[in-house]
Amino acid sequence: MATKITINVTNNSTSTQNFFFFQQPAVYSGGPKVYTNSLYSQTLLPYATSGSVLSFTMILQYYAGVQQQVDPPQIGQPSGQLGAIQPIELTPASGGTPTKNTTNMTVDPSLGLSVPVSTDGPQAGSFRIVTPVYDPVLMNYSAGSAVQSLTGAITLSNFVTAQPNTNLDCQPIIKFYVQTGTYTAGTVMNFTSSSVGAALCDATPGFTTFNVSYNPNGTWTVKNMALSQLANGSRGLLEKSSFTTELNAAAQIAEVLNEAGTAVVSTGLAANFLRPVTVTNLTAPGAIIRNRDYQVGPVDGRHLGLTCTDVAGNTAVFD
Repeated sequence: MATKITINVTNNSTSTQNFFFFQQPAVYSGGPKVYTNSLYSQTLLPYATSGSVLSFTMILQYYAGVQQQVDPPQIGQPSGQLGAIQPIELTPASGGTPTKNTTNMTVDPSLGLSVPVSTDGPQAGSFRIVTPVYDPVLMNYSAGSAVQSLTGAITLSNFVTAQPNTNLDCQPIIKFYVQTGTYTAGTVMNFTSSSVGAALCDATPGFTTFNVSYNPNGTWTVKNMALSQLANGSRGLLEKSSFTTELNAAAQIAEVLNEAGTAVVSTGLAANFLRPVTVTNLTAPGAIIRNRDYQVGPVDGRHLGLTCTDVAGNTAVFD
């Protein structure tokens, strides 16, 4: 039976929150730019008034995935329709039993991935996608690691722009995150900014269930669970460890002014003011409009003229 990873989220704040789930990007050979998609997003009422718990379950099966790029990937936009997937195995450590770790991508007569076979090339812990010869001026393709939810839906979790006639090695990382905001499944998001202050659910040590609480002060409490033998001899879930994220002491109060710089639209927190600037804990997120120009900076400090490129929940990105 395939292993399942379940993340249960409880909203202990006093207001309705939007939550989205995403995975830490894989390590790709050659160091290309890596894009990340949201895996799931949903609205959740406060637990105290609703008793609601949001659950997201994934099948721990590795998938290679490819898709056509209609446009270059952009944050906040769908990455495209998933063109082809194949369940695939990771390369074992030296001396291990060979696995079916390599698939061949085709583009003619249509986009596809072959049934995986065993090869010696990929490094341990990775799988390989062999790309064919094609003209990237005419069409580009995304290639990377996909995730399957319990409903059967498969999303390209993270990917790179494939290069023709190359071996693309992908080493998945089974660390997942929960953050406030709204990114529907298959939408490109900014991993660097979204992972700051997010709840980390690390399945690497063998944890299979994570009970995540969003606290009133904006921190998270994560309880790591694993299937173990109980005191009565039966098997069940046991809490193995837990932690609460810390408020970012280094965060600075950020002001978002209107374009003219004459009025404060919202305040929030920013780790720094290097572009792109991510402002979290916005006091008036509804007043921030995507693609509108603002002045962003520290209180009593220099403000930059920036455009809001994304706003989700109480977090906005300016560039």
